[in-house]
Amino acid sequence: MYKKFVSTFAGLATGAALFVGSAAAQETVEVLHWWTAGGEAAALNVLKKQLEDEGVIWEDMPVAGGSGVQAMTVLRSRVTSGNAPTAVQMLGYDITEWADQDVVADLSDLASKENWDNVVPKALQKFSKNSEGQWIAAPVNVHSTNWMWANKKIFDEVGVEGDIKDWDQLIEVLDKIKEAGYTPIAYGGQPWQDATVFEAVVLATGGPDFYQKALNDFDEEALGSDTMKQAFDRMSKLHDYVDPNFSGRDWNLATAMVINGKAAVQFMGDWAKGEFLRADMKPGEDFVCQRFPGTEGSVLFNSDQFVMFKVGEDKRDAQLKLASAVMSPEFQIAFNKVKGSVPARTDVAPDEFDACAQKGMKQLAEANENNHLYGSLAHGYGAPSAVKNAVFDVVTAHFNGEYTSEEAVQALVDAVASAR
Repeated sequence: MYKKFVSTFAGLATGAALFVGSAAAQETVEVLHWWTAGGEAAALNVLKKQLEDEGVIWEDMPVAGGSGVQAMTVLRSRVTSGNAPTAVQMLGYDITEWADQDVVADLSDLASKENWDNVVPKALQKFSKNSEGQWIAAPVNVHSTNWMWANKKIFDEVGVEGDIKDWDQLIEVLDKIKEAGYTPIAYGGQPWQDATVFEAVVLATGGPDFYQKALNDFDEEALGSDTMKQAFDRMSKLHDYVDPNFSGRDWNLATAMVINGKAAVQFMGDWAKGEFLRADMKPGEDFVCQRFPGTEGSVLFNSDQFVMFKVGEDKRDAQLKLASAVMSPEFQIAFNKVKGSVPARTDVAPDEFDACAQKGMKQLAEANENNHLYGSLAHGYGAPSAVKNAVFDVVTAHFNGEYTSEEAVQALVDAVASAR
């Protein structure tokens, strides 16, 4: 009798366990993001796999478009219809704007339990919290945008040795590459890419204090200055080194031009590195990474963050599992090794990262310590979207020949004043 009871109980217990396991397996998170390029998608798979191991099903909601502009349009539609996703990849001022609308979830208890306050740089926390100091987002990484990527074989062929130090040396190298028969610059003619190059040129032209005044503070005197005109002149000079098919080209296709030896350099954020690694290229051997010439010592940053939206209690547990997984050191190492960025946590050792990432982590720490860490305008950490888009319009129009540099300066002053 006793044996039969034990056997029956064991059977019920096993069945209950299977039921619980099955129920847990049904937990889902719907994630809106724009990581659709090869290296980005590979990086995201790291997070999907980690959640699957915890029994959480990932419902993918990709919206193509490198800057996330299209994704934010989709998000507005979803929130307006009362059907917000569980989590949304988001940048800078987009986060603070959504936080003000009382539609995002509070992660403070989890953040306190996992000590986020002490491991995330303060510059990022400004965007990860709402105005009441509550954590509303989990930062995945820190990207920096003022990088130059180069084909090592072409550099060796034209005799480039070591880092290019400044603008004049950059132009000398680009001229040599052009004479050798290569397209010097792999360029993607999209507004956010124009702005990514422009902000590096502004930093190289005017220095860190000028960048802060012009593209973070939007000081009218700095925007209308001769230094800004010189920055536009330099953008016109760069135009001399791009191929005629640059307009509308996606950033990863421009990276492929460098990988395949069709072009020599690309000015792009460190997410470009993921494309080189996927092509089995090694930093220092097959490709070169260095700061945009003339910007050494300063870092223009952005950070991909997952903002958690208010969802029903039935989805809350899975949402917290997602946030915790994003912030785990193990995930941040695995993800950033693939993505090309560096961890958002400051307590992660650099040992497992490649030479470019170790350089980036060291430079980020130094820039943070020296107060030379600035929000990237092109990637949503320099200004709210209205101002950012106003700058995009002027920079793109100038690069495509619709404005002279002098006209662009005045257009920039007017556009920013109107947008603010």
